[in-house]
Amino acid sequence: MTLSWLQIVRLGLVQMCLGAIVVLTTSTLNRLMVVELALPAVLPGLLVALHYGIQITRPNWGFLSDTGGHRTRWIIGGMVVLALGGLGAAFGVFVLEASFAAGLAISIAAYALIGLGVGASGTSLLALLATATAPRRRAAAATITWLMMIAGIAVTAATVGAFLDPYSPALLLRIVAVVTGGAVVLTVFAVWGIEQKVIARTEPDPMPFRDGIREIWSERPARNFTIFVFLSMTAYFMQELILEPYAGLVFAFTPGQSTSLSGAQNGGVFLGMVLVGVMATGLRIGSLRNWVVFGCLGSASALTIIMIMGQSGPGAPLMAAVVGLGFFNGMFAVAAIGAMMALAGQGRGRREGTRMGLWGAAQAIAAGFGGLLGAAAVDVMRAMTGTATAFGTVFLFEALLFLASAVMALRIMEGGAPRPSAYLVPGE
Repeated sequence: MTLSWLQIVRLGLVQMCLGAIVVLTTSTLNRLMVVELALPAVLPGLLVALHYGIQITRPNWGFLSDTGGHRTRWIIGGMVVLALGGLGAAFGVFVLEASFAAGLAISIAAYALIGLGVGASGTSLLALLATATAPRRRAAAATITWLMMIAGIAVTAATVGAFLDPYSPALLLRIVAVVTGGAVVLTVFAVWGIEQKVIARTEPDPMPFRDGIREIWSERPARNFTIFVFLSMTAYFMQELILEPYAGLVFAFTPGQSTSLSGAQNGGVFLGMVLVGVMATGLRIGSLRNWVVFGCLGSASALTIIMIMGQSGPGAPLMAAVVGLGFFNGMFAVAAIGAMMALAGQGRGRREGTRMGLWGAAQAIAAGFGGLLGAAAVDVMRAMTGTATAFGTVFLFEALLFLASAVMALRIMEGGAPRPSAYLVPGE
């Protein structure tokens, strides 16, 4: 028995909860550290990089799902750990105002928990989807769950932004407690009983993890798709830690306004994903490769516009440009996810979780690297030039990475799936 559409939507609620908690740490708390506490942007950059770096363990979680089952346990347990990390991160911002050392120690522990929680819950969820979803439904299932995650990010950012003004540390803690507690309750409701009703796997596989991951890495399509994921996700995440500080420092946005900006951006991502889902999956207009390329080119254009607006300052239509960036980001992301789900079922059977874990780890490393690189570059350049110019230079570099990703997509993808014969690996 495979997952029904209703069960796929229920599992999508878990993705929605993951996005709701993570957006608080990568946008709202990041902005508060940089603007309200006047800390260097590299500090939240390092904290976010920590939680992404810990997610290098994603292949382990995926392999456990492939070989041992018990995905429900990992999904719920991971969400509890993530919720504790999110609440701890908010408390860390509160303590940072009084004691930098104590606040930093709390923040480090909290962001480590966030990384473990996302890795355990998110990867186990994807493993369940990949192994228990009928092949013909995999691409649609990925689209549905990612749309729900983006919806969770957008709604949370917009709602928190509306309630956070006027800002106070006590209000922040109350809001984060409501979001994290609600996420745990909704996750339990979403996954309870599903695993027992579907055949997610057959008998246990005794293969050790090192042998399993070595086996997947020897598959040329999987190995090279990992390279593409890393490059494109670095471009995707470079603006994550600097966009809200950019809005506050250059355009004089309040904390609530800048948090709402993040919500608007993810609303654009949602619309872009819906468009590609309808056009490519429903109406079968355009290949996934073409949507990936178009999304990358559009993202590069939007970033260039955002850079130019920085020279105008307050009054420029930053919100519209950011929505456009999100729209093209969504196009690229959902098309890449569709290709990922198709490739996950290729190669040796019963390794979907390990492949998804490998690509999840590549995405997490790229997200941490890209976010940290963007934040550090802004700090360094602000010391040498104007604030708007510093941010704009980073946005321009990110646009160039998107252009490089578009070129790589043309090289390695044909139609809707990765093309093994087109992969180019140094030394091969």
